[in-house]
Amino acid sequence: MKLEKRSSGEAEETSLPQEEPHSKKPVVVYIMILFIVAFLLMALSFLMHQRSNTEALGKLQNSVTAMQEVQAVQDKVIQLQEELDKTEDQMDELNQQLQERDAAVADAAKDADALLALYTLQQQYAAGDYDACLSTMQMMEDEGLLQRLPKEDPNVTPPAQRYEQLKEAVLNK
Repeated sequence: MKLEKRSSGEAEETSLPQEEPHSKKPVVVYIMILFIVAFLLMALSFLMHQRSNTEALGKLQNSVTAMQEVQAVQDKVIQLQEELDKTEDQMDELNQQLQERDAAVADAAKDADALLALYTLQQQYAAGDYDACLSTMQMMEDEGLLQRLPKEDPNVTPPAQRYEQLKEAVLNK
């Protein structure tokens, strides 16, 4: 058969397809376009992800800043609380001192009242008003002023001794 074909004068056709140079070019261009589109989509996705991350970092930074401010305020509150505690301690100490001084002033006033009552008793005795002397002595005993009279005095007769002398004199009259 091969012989017949050769003899007939027909040109033998090869079974290999012939490549056309224009037929592969559109496929390469299509693949390049797909790669470019894929690259652009990846770049767009990357940029959107970066933007999202930047916003998230901004919010996180704001949260951190807010937490730092809260911490600073808490530290200030703790410092002020410590100062308040110190001030309250000082105030308590000063109140204690004030109470002690008030008690000392009250004691001094009682001592002065006792000496004033003794002076009044002496004046009433000198004036000869024995009834007034008796009421003054009763008042001194009722108010507990007798214990307030000093029992020793290096310069004069002690007030406690002077009261006893006056009491004896008034009761004997």
